[in-house]
Amino acid sequence: MDRRDFLRASGATLTLAAGGLALPRALRAQEAGPPGATTTPAGRTPRKNRLRHSVARWCFGGINLDALARDAAAMGIDSIEILGPGDWPVVKQHGIGCAVAIGIGGIGESWNRKEQHDSLVQQAESLIPQCAAAGVPNIVIFSGNSRGQDDAEGVANCVVGLRRVTPLAEKHGVTLVMEYLNSKVDHGDYAFDNMKYGLEVVQGVGSDRMKILYDIYHAQIMEGDVIRTIKDHHASIGHYHTAGVPGRNEIDETQELNYPAICRAIVETGFKGWLGQEFIPRRDPMTSLRQAIDLCDV
Repeated sequence: MDRRDFLRASGATLTLAAGGLALPRALRAQEAGPPGATTTPAGRTPRKNRLRHSVARWCFGGINLDALARDAAAMGIDSIEILGPGDWPVVKQHGIGCAVAIGIGGIGESWNRKEQHDSLVQQAESLIPQCAAAGVPNIVIFSGNSRGQDDAEGVANCVVGLRRVTPLAEKHGVTLVMEYLNSKVDHGDYAFDNMKYGLEVVQGVGSDRMKILYDIYHAQIMEGDVIRTIKDHHASIGHYHTAGVPGRNEIDETQELNYPAICRAIVETGFKGWLGQEFIPRRDPMTSLRQAIDLCDV
């Protein structure tokens, strides 16, 4: 299952939750309280804590979530992300949380279309309070595909729609992070495929609870100049993703990005959020994940 399929399947779960059919699971997640660590798991690898480490669930979908959470906690990882409300209690049992909730809307149809806004607002009004109650700090969102729309119109539409929900996000202390994706290899026609687009959305919305999810893999494919972009625009970035270029696989010596240098640049900006590993492992998944965390623990 790739990310688009994972989000499509999980989106159906969120739609049910917004309609009330999944309310018992959501209530159980709220009653469980914030998913922060209460004890330190035996054998947990100590980390420098200059960066908070997370891992995207969808990349490791072949592994049972409970087992993934157990192994991630032992590695010193703080979060498993891109999860819906029903999964938050699972990771909490292992003393870790969820840095980013699964998205409002889909990759192809989202905030750049006014006809999508009412549905997206309804989803946001359901999910934002659930995230706040469970201690989930961020929700991933998307621009949507262009389909012939110019960037100026897309940005303007995103701003109009997001201004309807950022007051609720501000009230609950939850941040919406719009993800930068490449339109060259993985997500053809995706609108937010250049940093200017995302910056204009953030500036137009004008809320501390509206940020960019800067996906380093996607940004490298589209524009490169990753470290300079991070240094120049870190105030508009709320979350980071990794993966190796080319191929979206391990972030090791087989690919072109220098992740230790990138991570040091992130730390130097004073960033206090999470770096999410979002690569698709070609080798043993847990070995590759541990190597990635070791590499980024600068």
